Amino acid sequence: MIKYLISKNGFQETKEYSDDVWVNVVTPSRRDLTILENEFGVPSSFLNDIEDPEERPRIENEEDWRMIIIRVPYKLKEEGEFFGTVPMGILTSGEKFITICHHDVEMLDDLIHFSRRKSFQRKNANDLILHFLLSSSVWFMKYLKRLNAEIKDAENQLQKSIRNEELLEMMRIERTLVLFITSLRGNELLLQKFKGILPRTQKPFDEDLLEDVEIEVQQARITANIYSDILSGMMDAFAAVISNNVNVIMKRLTSFSIVLMFPTLVASYFGMNLEKTSEIWTPEFFIVIMASIFLSAVGVYFFRKRRWM
Repeated sequence: MIKYLISKNGFQETKEYSDDVWVNVVTPSRRDLTILENEFGVPSSFLNDIEDPEERPRIENEEDWRMIIIRVPYKLKEEGEFFGTVPMGILTSGEKFITICHHDVEMLDDLIHFSRRKSFQRKNANDLILHFLLSSSVWFMKYLKRLNAEIKDAENQLQKSIRNEELLEMMRIERTLVLFITSLRGNELLLQKFKGILPRTQKPFDEDLLEDVEIEVQQARITANIYSDILSGMMDAFAAVISNNVNVIMKRLTSFSIVLMFPTLVASYFGMNLEKTSEIWTPEFFIVIMASIFLSAVGVYFFRKRRWM
């Protein structure tokens, strides 16, 4: 879907294209990509690169077009999954400003609503690119807070259980954190490269905004690293706890088996040797019963003293 957004007290949707319009393309169809290539002159190689879900953050120039790819977070729709990252392309050529993302991400809608609340006025393409990087980092932080809540919930469940489901959930969280760390590191390197070419663009840019973007990107990356380290240590600790719990259970079951084995052993050994007559309730029978009870009691006392039961 292609939307034209003009900056008038925030980004407002308009039906006609002009030089000061932001062309926002979300989940484009083949027809939308054809329009971008034929009517706007976007190189087809750029469109193919942005479509690749594994594309890394980078800056590339072709003819009079510049492509900047950043990684942005989004919420996965698959059951049991959390968050992922996708590439978003920012294309500039003269006064043309186009963004392309093949997933419907919350970040873009939030940026548009934020611009309307703050009566945002677009100054130039450089500032707008910095706003995208800032918004991306803010949403990384929002999703990291949700992941932290998921980690605490899984930790509480794991303390009451010896099943593997909670560990598998932590593994999914860890995979998400690895994706976040990789994407944030790529965005940070991209920002440094973009910072280096800003003076050569001969366009003004907001230095305070640039500083805010650097702080937010670095903070998001550090936070993701901290959560990943905590989760890795927690998984190792709980894996050891689960293994220990299983060992305790097996030890108790073995203790019960040994205690129950004493009466069986005594009865099996003397069972065929005590019956001299047809009578069952003989003194020897009671001796065997008492011996069985005594040995079982000794076994229980021994195992309880060693805390095996």
